[in-house]
Parts: sequence; structure tokens; C-alpha cells
Amino acid sequence: MGDEATQVSAFSAGVAHALCFAGLAAAHYLSGRGALVSDPAHALRLLVVFEAPLVIVVFSLLRRDPKGCSFLRAAARGLLGLPTGAFLNAFGAIVLGAPIGIKYWAATTYWSLLMSLFTFVPAACVFGASKVNWQLLSHSIYCRPTDAVDYMISAPAHGAVIGAWLGAWPMPLDWERPWQEWPICVTYGSVVGHLIGMAISLVLVVTHKRRSRPKAD
Repeated sequence: MGDEATQVSAFSAGVAHALCFAGLAAAHYLSGRGALVSDPAHALRLLVVFEAPLVIVVFSLLRRDPKGCSFLRAAARGLLGLPTGAFLNAFGAIVLGAPIGIKYWAATTYWSLLMSLFTFVPAACVFGASKVNWQLLSHSIYCRPTDAVDYMISAPAHGAVIGAWLGAWPMPLDWERPWQEWPICVTYGSVVGHLIGMAISLVLVVTHKRRSRPKAD
């Protein structure tokens, strides 16, 4: 697994995450302060439009087995993975109680696409349909030596899912706040969780590099 992986330094990992963060920041800036509350579908659409090309390009460059898989092929896997991951995220959200109806259709679609960019698309670009690699993207990567790209995919994805779950807690409370509407607080939670996961992944990458250096010597 590691022999075919693209070697990523801690600096490169930081640059990759910085580019993805820039997409989120640019979309937030253009949508305007409070847009996620006043017009969730518009704000989420901007987040998806800005973030999708950056995530696909960054993680296609980090693809596993670059000699056997071209950049365009990895990007195509990311494009195909985007709606697939969105469907899975939407299905999971609805099963867990997300509202169904015309009023929420657009916001749910864009939220699901954003969650797919956080959770599914990076792995699709890097691994394709490799069942073994997908299975390794679990809690086990935090407990055993692994590749830097695995940390870059797994920690932000886990952060986004946990953040979305925590963000859903205020929704049923009788506070009558506008941000309690679906999927506003869930989006805030997933974005914050994703960013925290990015920071954690960088710490894990640095730690992994330091552990690997004495072994190489």
C-alpha cells in the first residue's frame, strides 16, 4: 500500500489543506455575512462550486499509484464520486431525521454535495474503487503506521461527520432561533469539524514523519 503511494511532506499537506480552506473562505466571503441563515441554498451552492474543483484537483494530484493512474482518471473518479457520496449523505441524514419536502430540497441537495466533498470525494480521487484502501480509512489509521494521505483524508472526513452530528443537536430545541432550521447549524458543525480534522491530520502527518525518520536512518 505505502510503496505505491505519493510521498507527501508535512509542508505539502499543509499547502493542500490551505487550498481547500481557501475555497471555503472565498465562498463564505462572496455569499456575505449571515447568508447561510438568510438563504442556505445559495450559500451552500457557493461552497460547493468553490470547493469542488479544489478538492478534486488537490486529491487527484495525491492519487495512489500515479504511474498506473493518470491525473484525469483520478479527477474523473472524483467527479463520479461527488453525486454518489451526496446520495449516501442525503440518505443518512434523512434516516436520522432530516426534513423532507420541496422547501428543503435545494438546501439538502447542496448540503449533501458539500458533505460528499468532505467525506467521499477525496478518497474516490486517491483510491478509486480499491476496497482494501477504503476499509483502512477507519479508526485503525490512528493506531498504526500509515501514509500521510490517509490522515489527510480520514481526519477531516471524521471531523465533518462528527461536527454535523453535534450540529444537529440544537435543531429540536425550542429556542425559536432562525439558525436552527435545517441544514444551517448542521452545516456550521460539519465545516467546523472538517477544519478541526484538517488541523488534526497535519499533527498526525508531522508525528508520522518524525516516527518514520529514525527507522529510515
